[in-house]
Amino acid sequence: MKFKFEELVKATNAKVLQSINTSGTFSISTDSRKINVCDVYIPLKGENFDGHDFIDSAIQNGARGYFTSDKNKILPGAKFVLYVENTLIAYMQIALMYKEKINPITVAITGSSGKTTTKEMMASVLSESYKIHKTALNHNNEVGQCQTILSMPENTEVLILEMGMRGLGEIELLSKYARPDIALVINTGSTHVGRLGSVRNIAKAKCEISKYLHKEGILIAHDTDLIRKMNKYKGQTLYLSLESPELKNINLHRNSSEFQYKNYKYTLNIEGLHNIQNSLFVINTALRLGMSEEKIAAGLAKFKPIEKRWEVSEICGIKIINDSYNSNPESLKAAISTFLSTQPAPRWLVLGDMKELGKKERAYHKEIGEFLNKFNDVKLITVGNLAKFIAKTTVHEHFCFLDNSKAAKFIKENAEAGSVLLFKASRSMKFEEIIRELSET
Repeated sequence: MKFKFEELVKATNAKVLQSINTSGTFSISTDSRKINVCDVYIPLKGENFDGHDFIDSAIQNGARGYFTSDKNKILPGAKFVLYVENTLIAYMQIALMYKEKINPITVAITGSSGKTTTKEMMASVLSESYKIHKTALNHNNEVGQCQTILSMPENTEVLILEMGMRGLGEIELLSKYARPDIALVINTGSTHVGRLGSVRNIAKAKCEISKYLHKEGILIAHDTDLIRKMNKYKGQTLYLSLESPELKNINLHRNSSEFQYKNYKYTLNIEGLHNIQNSLFVINTALRLGMSEEKIAAGLAKFKPIEKRWEVSEICGIKIINDSYNSNPESLKAAISTFLSTQPAPRWLVLGDMKELGKKERAYHKEIGEFLNKFNDVKLITVGNLAKFIAKTTVHEHFCFLDNSKAAKFIKENAEAGSVLLFKASRSMKFEEIIRELSET
């Protein structure tokens, strides 16, 4: 998308520090290394970098002008210089300007786990009736939201945004510069409890998504006492859970599940009650947008799990289920329940550290071991300094390792053909290394 100089000034309320030649239209770039001729450079600040240090490089690479939050940063060669207090906010303001120009129906999704899966499921369904545009991968922060919106085709009818957070106020900011029509809080759990201090604060942060929800919009939220308490939205709200009386005839199979909702039958090519719950948010969003049950069912049937999210493969006769993109107590319990209720023996759980759980991190891991004691016929492998506490409270046969290579070597030597292995850990544990070593026979 290209913008006129006057549009950029108006959207960001920028002060013009230099104006030599402002004719034409301009694209936005935040990467000085990938500047195209006639781009406008927006220098962003991160924990370990400041884009202002690369303004000169951006100009040398062809940028016509740039934004700055330093009034003294006026460099020769730039055709115009625009001052704003915060360059990230300016970037978000420009993205919002473009979004309002295209004016798609905007669906915003947040939750402690399952955001990306729900977003992809939503895209699969809504694309049956609409021209959709969605957040790429899990680019769910402020910069990712701007990139998503500014890459949106002009014929987009529905924009699907995934919203993540690291602390209080961040989802509110994303909502402010997205102005959603439909907002989803699919769950709240203990992910990031180390940063926010309590599950209550996590629920509060997730419910910020409705702060800038249109008054005529709808909030669709997981039906828990905590979310009901934290929800401050005064408009229409729909609460959903697996306890819904409209959800019936659930059948879980290996690699699929079936259920009836509002007297219509749906099939998912993925296992787990948590994925059925995710689909309820998708179904109700689609119904809100006027889609028929037939098209919704077709879209759900086409949905396939994305990389590292219940990704099924086979290595030397061993079935591998890779769900190692992330892990927290709630998602891990859901994965374990699904795995042990659908997969045949011999079964192995390969579990790694769950990160960002704060002062109670050991207790959360011990809780998983106690949860495992409800099940039979499973062996446990843990990897990491925290995951070993899962083994401390379980009655099942277990083997503990501190690094991926040793765990991979043990699996090669002990998991016989016909075994089924579930891999689950926080992303930083890099469990793909284990799977890669297993494939190198």
